[in-house]
Amino acid sequence: MHPIEWTDALRLGYQPMDQVHHELVDLLALAQTAPDEALPQAWSAVLEHTVQHFGREDDWMRQTRFTPADGHMLQHRMVLNLIREGLAMARSKQLHPVREMADELAAWLLKHIQQHDAALALHLQREPSDMAPLRASRAGRPVGAAHPR
Repeated sequence: MHPIEWTDALRLGYQPMDQVHHELVDLLALAQTAPDEALPQAWSAVLEHTVQHFGREDDWMRQTRFTPADGHMLQHRMVLNLIREGLAMARSKQLHPVREMADELAAWLLKHIQQHDAALALHLQREPSDMAPLRASRAGRPVGAAHPR
């Protein structure tokens, strides 16, 4: 499979989501093309980013009472568990399965953004103006910043 690439088809028109999606696409492409010795570190960067990214989206869904949140958040948990398994494999030099996982994650991500995240972005754009501080405060947190639990 060719490395994932950011395209305008992935742009949802909600800047905070578009930014983190673009970052994840770039990190995943780096993992897909990383030489063997760099794959564990590249996969770790994918995991670190994705934990923050999914945590932020989960916060938005809970705070705005997004109706399909349960299924969306379940997908996030399942994917994070797989990425964590991949990191353990990468660290133990089982690189071929991790490369397959990277390709599968790329295919899943494209669909997830265009379906589930598109619905969330539309929902967030339609939120009443009193939700603007929530959106601004979440968007203002750097992806690598600590995620409150």
